[in-house]
Amino acid sequence: MTGILTVFLLTLLAAILPGPDFAVVSRNALMSGRRAGIMTAAGIGLALLIHAGYAIAGVGVAVSQSIVLFNVLKWIGAAYLVFLGLSMIRNASVARGTLVDADAGLEPMAPWKALRWGFLTNVTNVKATFFTLSIYTQVATPETPLGLQLAFGATTAITAFLWFTVVSLFFARPSVRRAFLALRVWMERVFGVVIAGFGVTLAFARQPG
Repeated sequence: MTGILTVFLLTLLAAILPGPDFAVVSRNALMSGRRAGIMTAAGIGLALLIHAGYAIAGVGVAVSQSIVLFNVLKWIGAAYLVFLGLSMIRNASVARGTLVDADAGLEPMAPWKALRWGFLTNVTNVKATFFTLSIYTQVATPETPLGLQLAFGATTAITAFLWFTVVSLFFARPSVRRAFLALRVWMERVFGVVIAGFGVTLAFARQPG
């Protein structure tokens, strides 16, 4: 239980810090409503299960020791975030003049698309890989039973999902959406610049250790 509590607290603290996951969840909840935000959060949770699998299988260690693997993953993640950010900026220009209706739903987003956004944003982020690996090095040893290691991974995924669901519920509130969507075009551009900026930052990330 101590290990699971440690994983929970570390994951929660990391999730609270602003990053690309927070940006895509809040953006989708604002622009498309509660369901889109929650599905984005679910995608992030699924991606964290992948990172946990890396840690259990030793892939994370291999990446940390290989500059080639690290750079490949880093550039894939950076390219995706920059692409996503630029797409938002482009869509903002196309959407100029669109009437805002926060209650009816301004920009419907298919659940699977929202899930994909969350999943790809997290799973291509090499920093998330190393964050998960760092958790496992603190709470697990080679003697830790596989079942407990899987429980650590599930705790990470569930904690992130619950936190980002709370974020979604806040930003999907009609009053909050009206306040933000009154400036929809500029908000979309801001989200695009922020997410692309995270991609640029990731591109210059250094290999841990």
